[in-house]
Formats: sequence, C-alpha cells, structure tokens
Amino acid sequence: MLRLAIQKSGRLSEDSLALIRECGISFVSSSYKLKTEATNFPLEILFLRDDDIPGYVQDGVADLGIVGQNVLVEAGFPGLEVEALGFSKCRLSLAVPRADAYASVEALQGKNIATSYPNILGRYLAEQGVRANLHTISGSVEIAPSIGLAEAICDIVSSGSTLLGNGLREVETVFRSEAVLIAQPHLTPGQTDLLEQLRFRMQAVRRARRSKYILLNAPLSALEEVRRLLPGIKSPTVTPLAEPGWVSVQSVVQEDEFWHITSQLKAVGAEGILVLPIEKMIA
Repeated sequence: MLRLAIQKSGRLSEDSLALIRECGISFVSSSYKLKTEATNFPLEILFLRDDDIPGYVQDGVADLGIVGQNVLVEAGFPGLEVEALGFSKCRLSLAVPRADAYASVEALQGKNIATSYPNILGRYLAEQGVRANLHTISGSVEIAPSIGLAEAICDIVSSGSTLLGNGLREVETVFRSEAVLIAQPHLTPGQTDLLEQLRFRMQAVRRARRSKYILLNAPLSALEEVRRLLPGIKSPTVTPLAEPGWVSVQSVVQEDEFWHITSQLKAVGAEGILVLPIEKMIA
C-alpha cells in the first residue's frame, strides 16, 4: 500500500484527483473525508494542507505527495521531487503599486517586502545583491502596500488579475512552479515497484494530453511532404484509398504544434483532416 498526500481543496487538489482518475484508479472522495482508499490499486489518498505535505512525506507519514514546487522548495525539501507533472503552473513574482517608479530589482534595496515565501525570496534577493526587510505573512499578501506594511510584495501569480484588482503590477519573476510528484526517501522495494507503476500510468496520461491523433487524405504525389510534416511516434501509417492516386495518412501530433502543422498540410494538398483526442499513450 502507498499513501499519497494531496492538497485537501483548491485547483491543485482538483487537478491531482483528475490525474489519478485518468490513471484508471477508482476511489470515492467527499469534502468531509480526510482520507480514502482506492478500490483497484493499492493506494490510500490523504487530504492535507499543502504546506504540511513536504514534511509528512519527508518523515514517512505519507509515502508520496503531489504538491507545488513553490511549497516544496520553500519547505526546504527539493530532493523529494520525483517528477514534474505539467499542471497547476504558476510563478512567484515581485509586485509593486502601479503608481510607483520601478527600473530594476535594485529599486527594492532597503525596502519592506511582504511574502509567504521568505526562503525562496531571500535566496533570490541575495543572488541579486539586494538587502530588503522581509515580512512573512500567511495570506492576503496583496493588501500589504495599501495598509503601509510594505512597499512591495512577493506572491504566487497565475493570471495576474488579483494584482490588478489590488492596484499592483508584476515587476520580477522570482520562481516558476508547477505540480510535482514527491516520494519519501525510504520506500520498500515493494513500494518502489508500486511507485514506478503509478509513474508509468501518469506519464501515459500526460503524453496523451499533449498529443492529438490526426487522420487525413492526401494525393500520392504529396506523400513524401506529408510524411515529413507528420513523423508520428516512429512514422505515419499510410493506407491506399479506393480512389487512385490518393492515400489515407494517420499519425500523432503535439498539441502545441497542431495548428502550424495543419496549415502546412493543407498547403501541400491534404484534405478531410480529422483530429481526435488520445486517452492514453504508451511510449
């Protein structure tokens, strides 16, 4: 049995649970239960405060955890990271009041900065040769400049709308973060095997999320150009059509390259382009 700790609420929790379910692991969760057990995989899920997860995994209370890199690094346990998971991406940024002049990070020399991440911010400022007074607060960091607590803040940013709503502007990116899978350092051989099984499933799901299955018809005369545009996993599947001089081509494309490749395919004569989602993709 593996014990996996995830955040008990919020976007990271929702994304983590979605990933586990896409791995084919079934379980029942509810807002009032703090743990649940999978019905078809030896996994128990613990719902905890995100700040507590790195320490619980380090101490072996939980075997695994899904947590933001920002929380992991701030807690001082970056060595627990097993794999980046590609979701819940955000950044830890410095922000100042919109009306304030700002040329570079040197403008914060001797200033007061409010943050929930004093360790990450402290290291960043030291690297920049800036000495500032850090005020550690646990929430509502954005309000600090307007109440006179600090001249700047350092907090997690996704869209930036919260900063704008509080009269602030983002000026420096201190740290980039995403969800990561972490593991305690003393797993048994059996637990290590289960971890690898879980990672195998997660990687298949993530690969599928980043990819699309594409089918198209193309003139035989353009086949070499189509094959160049669609390498696939090894090479595209090509099938002759009933109409002479035409073939059907099937392949896989990366999501972020899809529109660019599609326009090139049309330019060389491809027709009837059909795009389908992929549920799982085993390399």
